[in-house]
Amino acid sequence: MVRNLRSRVFDKKDLKSPPVQVYALALETCKWSSILTEVIDQTQLLKHERKLTPVLSLLLVHDFLLAKGGIALPASHGLRAAIERHKSRLTAEFTRARLRRKCPSVAALKEHIEASVYSNSQHPRWIRINSLKTTLEDQLATTFQGHQRVDSIEKVLSGSGKDIYIDEHIPDLVAVSPRFTFAKCAAYKSGEIILQDKASCFPAYLLDPQLSDGDVIDGCAAPGNKTTHLAAIINSRVQISSQAHPSIYAFEKDTKRAKTLEKMVNIAGSENFTHIHQGQDFLKVSPLDKTFSKVGAILLDPSCSGSGIVGRDDMPELHLPAADGIKTANKSSKNTREQSKKRKRPVEDQQDPERVLIDDDGNTTIATSDKDLQARLEALSSFQLTLLLHAFNFPAAHKITYSTCSVHAEENEQVVLKALQSEVAQRRGWHVLSRDAQVSGMKTWPVRGQTEACDGDSQVSESCIRAFKDDGRGVMGFFVAVFVRSETFPPPGTALEEHKVSKKADPSPSGCSTVPKAIGATKTPEKTMEGSDDESDWSGFDE
Repeated sequence: MVRNLRSRVFDKKDLKSPPVQVYALALETCKWSSILTEVIDQTQLLKHERKLTPVLSLLLVHDFLLAKGGIALPASHGLRAAIERHKSRLTAEFTRARLRRKCPSVAALKEHIEASVYSNSQHPRWIRINSLKTTLEDQLATTFQGHQRVDSIEKVLSGSGKDIYIDEHIPDLVAVSPRFTFAKCAAYKSGEIILQDKASCFPAYLLDPQLSDGDVIDGCAAPGNKTTHLAAIINSRVQISSQAHPSIYAFEKDTKRAKTLEKMVNIAGSENFTHIHQGQDFLKVSPLDKTFSKVGAILLDPSCSGSGIVGRDDMPELHLPAADGIKTANKSSKNTREQSKKRKRPVEDQQDPERVLIDDDGNTTIATSDKDLQARLEALSSFQLTLLLHAFNFPAAHKITYSTCSVHAEENEQVVLKALQSEVAQRRGWHVLSRDAQVSGMKTWPVRGQTEACDGDSQVSESCIRAFKDDGRGVMGFFVAVFVRSETFPPPGTALEEHKVSKKADPSPSGCSTVPKAIGATKTPEKTMEGSDDESDWSGFDE
């Protein structure tokens, strides 16, 4: 298993510095590593300072040349002294590297670096405007003041970095350049804007919770972007009516992730009507519990293979200086840069993307063979189906969305087909909502389910919604379908219905309510804040 940088940093408990600072330093050093490596090699720093390693030299030279306060060590510290002994040569080589790139200032060089890092990106930074706290108009006038509105994702990606696209499918959603700096943005820290991939917004919008639907359940809620999206939609409808807020019941069986969920709900401003069931497994909740007797809509986004995820870290490639510090006198800077490219760390994503599985914490597992992959997908789809059939049994429920961030039909269309063929679906009248009946933005979304994966049933495939990463639409790989229940079947609360529900409440043949271990499962990525549970580590929403 390969753990991503963010998880490795934030899960490490013995750091002497705040994990946010450590992660930021690592990320920035990677961005600058090609230039820093050039500077270190040209000065032969590692030849003269044997105590320095290639990685350590990158970090120290980064702080020496670029950090406002310089190297954050006492002046007498050996590592700081090792760098400052060569400060004149390091500064001179850094200036030469800047001028070779035709940058008149360090600020211009920084823009050059940022542009090169994201030059091949096919994904903008999607931002949902949190209508619980603000409006699109307010954010256009404040956070995005100075941005130029454009009419396509392509223009956002190829523009100056100050372009903004207002989405045509999802209300209150915008796309900006991946270079947009959000970490210090006041609206981001306050929860007025939420970083959330466009496809991740599909489930709540497609569920389309109305006040007449009653209460809502989010069965696998952490980290909370979909939960808070549901809350924003519901709140917008409460504002134009005289009705009280329906309740949102958000379940998360993992206690650590549940704490993240709670933070996100609080920052988003929906804590008054969102009830978090920390550490509670949705599969162990009785559909006949009176607490949930008014639940008319359910959102399910269970653990999946994560095969549709766009890289969580988007880490630039790390270039390392020569370990021996030896550079021949006549070696040109061009050759130095070519050598550093040969030494760069390999990108982890250069695997067959369909064999890459990413778990809830962003850790990557590679299926070793087609047989191994198939076994993992079978285990996941069995769990996903069990969860969906459990939701079918809630007496008042008449609308359910099922979604994954997987590209595999086994977890998507085939789960939908098996659910439709189940006894509980036929007994209670569950079917997929046709495309024509879907909310307007989803009706016009062009990418639909795969007919061959639906055993040739074009009506079912057309009702399903897909998204593919790297197809020019700027979204991650995703799947969602919405189930609705016919009104002609036994109404909730009747003796006959309650008797049938009580006998069918546990649809799992094995009675297992958890995902089998070590199967590379992930929740649909909402790329939330990951790290310490301490409140001081909170820095806003992060998709």
